Amino acid sequence: MSVPTPPRLLDLAGMHLVREDALVCSALEFLPTELFPHLFMDAFHGKHIKTLKAIVQAWPFVCLPLGGLIDLPHVGPLQAVLEALDVLLAQKVHSRRCKLRVLDLRNTGQSFWNMWSGASTHGFSSLGMAPVAEQSSRIHQPLAPLKVYIELCLKKRTLDNFLTYLLRWIEQRKTSIHLCCKKLTIFAMPVENIMRVLNMVQLDCIQEVQVNWIWHLSTPAKFAPLLGQMSNMQRLHLSRTHISAHEEQEQKVVQFTSQFLKLHHLQDLSLDAPSFLEGCLDQMLSCLRSPLDHLAITNGRLTESDLTHLSQCPNIHQLKGLDLSGVTMTDFSPKILCIILEQVAATLQELNLEQCGIKESQLESILPVLSCCSQLRTFSLCGNVLPMAIMEKLLRHTTGLINLSDEFYPAPQESYSLHGALHLGRLAQLRDKLIKIMQDLGHPRAIWLSSSPCPRWSNKTFYPEEPFLYHCCMSA
Repeated sequence: MSVPTPPRLLDLAGMHLVREDALVCSALEFLPTELFPHLFMDAFHGKHIKTLKAIVQAWPFVCLPLGGLIDLPHVGPLQAVLEALDVLLAQKVHSRRCKLRVLDLRNTGQSFWNMWSGASTHGFSSLGMAPVAEQSSRIHQPLAPLKVYIELCLKKRTLDNFLTYLLRWIEQRKTSIHLCCKKLTIFAMPVENIMRVLNMVQLDCIQEVQVNWIWHLSTPAKFAPLLGQMSNMQRLHLSRTHISAHEEQEQKVVQFTSQFLKLHHLQDLSLDAPSFLEGCLDQMLSCLRSPLDHLAITNGRLTESDLTHLSQCPNIHQLKGLDLSGVTMTDFSPKILCIILEQVAATLQELNLEQCGIKESQLESILPVLSCCSQLRTFSLCGNVLPMAIMEKLLRHTTGLINLSDEFYPAPQESYSLHGALHLGRLAQLRDKLIKIMQDLGHPRAIWLSSSPCPRWSNKTFYPEEPFLYHCCMSA
């Protein structure tokens, strides 16, 4: 095991070596491992291109975390490293010293550089950033495919300079490069460009996909074959998806939802305004192959039959989070929500029923089972119209939920005039009544009352009277 070199000596050696390219190139085979990060940073920031290339070709670590050093939109700083990698990739065998197998272009490696500058001294072996033991033999080993890690955020009409340059470089070296992306985010970008990028990615590396873009159903149908290859995906968020021609709907829905059969590790599923699921939610639910931790189906139209199928789905029984905000349930049977909550009562931690049009009778029917959700931490009913009487019952039923820390409720119905205007004086009186109820219950809790759909995005006014008995918060 090498003895750490004093930081001052490292600095002096680095300053001398980066000025002498020929000396560096001849000495790299014998330099102490801990000198490499210092030399790399000095050469990188000092633009000593020849020295930088030589250091990369003798890099004694499994991973080069370059993303923490470069400004990715600019190609220049990356070009010298890629040219050095070209030399390595062209070799059928690699040198005894070089252990490089991973080029990490994510912004995750700053701790590595800090560690070797003396700021930190632990926690990097699991990332492939600790030095690999030197081999006593000079026998050359076959060069394994190089893995390039990057977080892809596709958000422009055309690919930016960096991504265009990198993808062209990788495309020309497909057999020796594995492009790995764990998180993929898609904004507005032509489908053709998306497909081009994903055809170069090791799709089974992707663990999270987030689409923040309005898609017509034909687009995810084209995307579907690639989705099915993301076999290790854990999180999927799909934004608004519109139906195209009615006669094409069923075929495209089947084409898309059938890909879930291949996602055996999916844990979090979020579908915002998925109009294509109305009346056929069972088609998607039947394709789920693993228990979900979180499920969000928001701002869309579902039928009573859809929620019935949801209550019968075996893969929701371990849910920690359920978000049905924006799904109108006004005309649904009160029993449906009861059945759903019964299935998840043992594990549910977050429940969001904002703007669901829930009526007093529906809420009253779920109170007994809601009081059995012992793990519940966050609960929101904002955006529904609820009278003071049912809110009082709600507070009494949930007082035994000791883990419940965040409660978001609408201002009571009596706070509004017949014309729908919020009456602040009346709201203050009702707030005082709710405070008295909480004092009588004797259980500390934090409650937000709001006239806005979601108080988490509006200003909150705190009322800290007797804070050890309760916290009551109100946002107008």
